[in-house]
Amino acid sequence: MQVLTPFDPWKNKLCTCPFKYSFSPYVGCSHGCLYCYASSYIPRFSEVRVKKDVIRRLIKEVSKIEDKYVSISNSSDPYQKIEERLKLTREALKVFINNNFRIMIITKSNLIVRDLDILKKGRVVVSMTITTLDELKARKLEPNAPLPNKRMEALKILSENGIPTVARIDPIIPLVNEGEIREILREMARIGVRHIVSSTYKVKIDNWRRMEAEFPKEMKKLKRLYFVKGERIGGYYYLPKEYRYLLMEKVAEEARKYGITFATCREGFLELNTSKVCDGSHLF
Repeated sequence: MQVLTPFDPWKNKLCTCPFKYSFSPYVGCSHGCLYCYASSYIPRFSEVRVKKDVIRRLIKEVSKIEDKYVSISNSSDPYQKIEERLKLTREALKVFINNNFRIMIITKSNLIVRDLDILKKGRVVVSMTITTLDELKARKLEPNAPLPNKRMEALKILSENGIPTVARIDPIIPLVNEGEIREILREMARIGVRHIVSSTYKVKIDNWRRMEAEFPKEMKKLKRLYFVKGERIGGYYYLPKEYRYLLMEKVAEEARKYGITFATCREGFLELNTSKVCDGSHLF
């Protein structure tokens, strides 16, 4: 099995990402995010495993790649706790940069600042997930991930060192974090974020159960909205289209106010996008 694979092998009809490869040195993730979708299709997702001989295999595979754009990574955070000790993401970055790849890093961790010396040598964009500014809420939603203030501090440091930064306000969950949109955008502008990607909460049964356990009142109110009035798209339960549009429009308006480019992720509202590509790769 290859360690470099094409992104979105399922060809989701709402995905507007440009062609790219996906890479992760790890299988599984320790962050324990309630809304995580990957746990529905990756067995034992909470148990983090290291891919065998991952750096050796990567070195062998990169020489065969022509379209040199890679995303690190789309399911398992490349800077989760285990990376602090093993430094496999750090080693992989050296390989990609030495082979002239454009690199999109997607993370929830401030550990990325450790690798600033390497990041500054390559064509790198960093995309950091920010779902809430509320510490207590973050401890519920993303129990093992670094707190939002740590992530924002990392984004600020990266921006100040010339690394283009993206904030993923994803997912937006009605009755949970939708009321924070304006405040989050204001903070992202303050710390130098240049692009916003946003999406609404997409329900898989396992992530719904986790959300229901931590936010029982909110999920009770949302149940009919998702399972009766909502849409079924690509194996996910979506909010009704009109509701999703209103939420995405609100994010788009706030981003426009601060002169930050904006795109939705797997929502189908291309008319709201103000960047040529959704994932922030226009910043390379």
